Amino acid sequence: MNQNEFVLLVTPFKDKVFRLAKRLLVSTEEAEDATQEVLVKLWNKNGNLADYNSIEAFAMTLTKNYCLDQLKSKRIENIKIVHANYVDREPNLYKKMEDLDSMSWVVKIIDKLPIQQRLIIQMRDIEQYEFEEIAKILDMNESAIRVALSRARKTIRDYMIQTHNYGIR
Repeated sequence: MNQNEFVLLVTPFKDKVFRLAKRLLVSTEEAEDATQEVLVKLWNKNGNLADYNSIEAFAMTLTKNYCLDQLKSKRIENIKIVHANYVDREPNLYKKMEDLDSMSWVVKIIDKLPIQQRLIIQMRDIEQYEFEEIAKILDMNESAIRVALSRARKTIRDYMIQTHNYGIR
């Protein structure tokens, strides 16, 4: 199997692999690493992929197992340092007020976004819709939604950085 055939084979489900990894590992960077590891494992099994009834199911199983292994190794590392780093989990009043202020800024920034980005942020980040569902609702393709979401998040991040670094806009 050449590289083009492999890409055509994994393209339909590679986003599902990423979302599963993201859901289990939380961190985007770790989920990207896990996705890459799973795709490398699939590539290494290149000739034997025909042995599996569902390559997608096999990829999802690989993803789940890889992520659980990562979490297990992290848990062991965290147990070693948990007593040295114990911190009261209840944030102080100053932190609560700062968080409320940041949230109000985020709401103001979202209200300034173009309507399409505003809708996508609302559906994905607040309502937790999947990209496929958003694509159906807005009659757009998923990659356009990902681009718009990325731009909206970048705009919000840039405004927040500017606000925190330079004061009120």
